[in-house]
Formats: sequence, structure tokens, C-alpha cells
Amino acid sequence: MATNAKKKVHYVNNKEFLEAIVERKQLLREAEESGESKPQISNYLGECILKIANHLSYRPNFINYTYRDEMISDGIENSLQYIDNFDPEKSKNPFAYFTQIIYFAFIRRITKEKKQQKIKDRILKRSNIQDMIVVQAHDDEADYQTQYIDFLDKYNFADPDDDDKDKDKKKK
Repeated sequence: MATNAKKKVHYVNNKEFLEAIVERKQLLREAEESGESKPQISNYLGECILKIANHLSYRPNFINYTYRDEMISDGIENSLQYIDNFDPEKSKNPFAYFTQIIYFAFIRRITKEKKQQKIKDRILKRSNIQDMIVVQAHDDEADYQTQYIDFLDKYNFADPDDDDKDKDKKKK
């Protein structure tokens, strides 16, 4: 019995991607020899990098971030920055190379955003937010303020030791 197993179609063809990078390397060498500036990357290379970044952003560990567009942009930027470092003689898998670059760009963006969130949380806590909350006449002011402060405490990403670290730095 012969089974007709269909080949799975990937969104980036690794062989064509490798050929495009080899072609770019050749164009770079020619531009260097003639003293010209670096050539622009081809539309196909840009499309492949964009597809890799977009598809990687749909992984479960990246999908729910509100700053997913910034993550994709960082991944594309880093890929374009390091596109000429790929050596086809060492590796025949540009897909894996660019996936790693984009993955770590995503991780760096998440780290930056979490750091910014910690700073925002600290500013909110230190700004005496209870005095700034304005409630309507029919609302119970104390309950509303307490609930908001409890919410900030519950979903605070800042380490509780951060305030102690800040105090220690000021003492020194």
C-alpha cells in the first residue's frame, strides 16, 4: 500500500533563503571591491525575516504581550543588523540563525518592558495615589481607594526588596 504523504509546506523555504543569503554575500563582496556602499537587502530576504518574526510572536510564550509589535520590530532590526554575520560555509540553516536572533530580541524587549513597568509601579506607589483619586458623590471613597491600592499591591511586578535596595544605596 502506497501512502500519499503530503510534504508540509513551511512559511520560509530554507534552501531558497540560503540561496538568497549567498547571493547577498556575493553582492557585498562586489560592492566592497568596487568601493560602493552596502547593497539593500532583497525583498525576499526582508519577507523571510518578517515571516519568521511574525510567526515566532505567535508562540504561546510571546502571544499575550501588549507590546508584541515592538518585539517584532526589535527582532527585525536585530536580524538586519546581523544579516551579514551569517556564514553559509559554517551553517546551511539561516532559518535557525535568524530565529535565534529574533527570539533573543523578544526576550530583551520583554525585560525592558518589565523594567519600565516596575518603575511605573514604584512611581505610583510613592506618589500618594490616595490623595489623587477623585470619586463621584454616590461612591464610597474609602472602599474605592482601598480597592485600587490593593490592586496595585496584588499586581505589582516590582520586587518587595527593591525599596530596601534603594534605601541602602541612599545610605552609602
